[in-house]
Parts: sequence; structure tokens; C-alpha cells
Amino acid sequence: MKVLKTGLIGEHISRTRLPRALEIMCAMAGWRLEFELIDTAGRSDFDFAATVDGLRAAGWTGVTATHPWKARAADYAGSAMLPESRGLGASNTLVFQPSLTAHNTDYTGFIGAWRANMKAAPGRVAMAGAGGVARALGPALVALGAEEVAVWDKRADVAESLVALIGPKGRLVPFDRAAEAVRRAQGLVNATPLGMKEYPGTAFDPALLAGRIWAFDAVYTPTMTQFLQDAAKAGLHCLTGFDLFRHMAIGSFAAYTGIALEPAEVLPRLAPLKPD
Repeated sequence: MKVLKTGLIGEHISRTRLPRALEIMCAMAGWRLEFELIDTAGRSDFDFAATVDGLRAAGWTGVTATHPWKARAADYAGSAMLPESRGLGASNTLVFQPSLTAHNTDYTGFIGAWRANMKAAPGRVAMAGAGGVARALGPALVALGAEEVAVWDKRADVAESLVALIGPKGRLVPFDRAAEAVRRAQGLVNATPLGMKEYPGTAFDPALLAGRIWAFDAVYTPTMTQFLQDAAKAGLHCLTGFDLFRHMAIGSFAAYTGIALEPAEVLPRLAPLKPD
């Protein structure tokens, strides 16, 4: 029996559904999973490159990276980024065998989740946050036909970098003028950690949500974050981080194993993993 030996590097990852999702897909394909969590929260001395070097030397198939290591994973991979992910500056899936390749299944996963759940193009989008996941979401929104992606972040240089990546449809918004971007948007995206148990709250003032059309939150534990609860009350069509997670997990499994399982068969089996 073939073995998928992998894990997850990130902060506050004890509630991740990734190992169970990969286990389900391994069972479908006749593989066995070996998975390890590498939680870096509070580890100021954590060395990403040295850790990944060690995993490669230990014969791992690959490793998944989440907040705050996606940009570092892309830096580590360098020219090993796949062509469709090369310009994103972020990777969530490093595959070691037979040689190093880096993928961004957040990008492909969001496109898959959107097409499976939404009927129209994104329109004008206002996005809070410009970090690792945002570097997948911004270009994905453009690929789906967004008219504009307005971005703000407390780190102005990070937001500027993302807008440059998005291209002509990207618009830089000063952090203190985010409300104006929300008012002119049809869709709202949370690409910050706000909404996680460790980072309670929301990036969007509930008073500004009425009149928008749709909302997406990259956070999926919990699935209905405060932002999405507010958005649902305001009548917005909500796309959840769990919708993205399921499509992302399918893409990551394919990257690790070379086996492209049929989403229509896998998605129902992953549905019970949905967090409260």
C-alpha cells in the first residue's frame, strides 16, 4: 500500500480538518496517510527552511503551509513553483517527490468553490487583508471576471504588493478608508485571521453590509464566522471558507499523489467535516 506522508505547518492549527480530509481521500484511492501537525504559534525561533529541509530528508511526500507561512513557502520553492502559481508569491502545498514542486491550491480551490456555488461573476470586490491567502484570492477573483478588487491591509507595503500582483483591476485602499470601498462593492472578502477563535471579531462593520450581494470568509473554523453571520443577516449570499477548504483539499491530494479524484464523488464525503 502506498503511503502519503505529509503534515501541516502553521499557527493555531489544532482544529484543522486537513488530516481527516486527506485520510478520506487516501481510503478512496487505496493509500495510507501519515500526518503530523507542526504548530508554530509562540515559536519565535522557528526556522521554516530548516524544518522543510528536515522533512525532505526524512522522506516526506510533501507538506502543507498555512498562516503565516505561505509566502515563505513560495520563497523556499523559488523556481519550483508551478507555472499557474508562479506569480502569486504564496504557496500552500510543497511536494517533495520525485522533485520539489510548489502549488497554490487556495487559488484553484477558490475558483472551484466559486463555480460550484455562485451563478454570476464577482463584480466589484472589497477585500480585507493582503497576506498569503489574499495572494491567491485576488488573482482568482480576476480570473472569475471581477471588475475590480479593492484591497486594504494594516501593512501598506503588503497591500501595495498584492495590488501590483492583481494588475489593472486591483485598487489600493488606505486602511482608514476601507468603509468607502465596502460601500461601492458587490462582494466582500475577509482574507485576515479575524474570525478565528484566537482572533475574534470581524473586519467589516455590520452597518455597511446591507446592499452588498455576496460575502466570502477565508476562515473556516468556525465556518460561520461573525462576519458571515452578519452578512447572512443582511441578506448576502455567503461562500464559506469550508467551501474553499474542500476544493483546496482535493487539489492538494492530487498534487501529493498524482491522483485526480472526481470532485462530485469526494465533496459529499468531506461534508461531515464541516466545523460548527
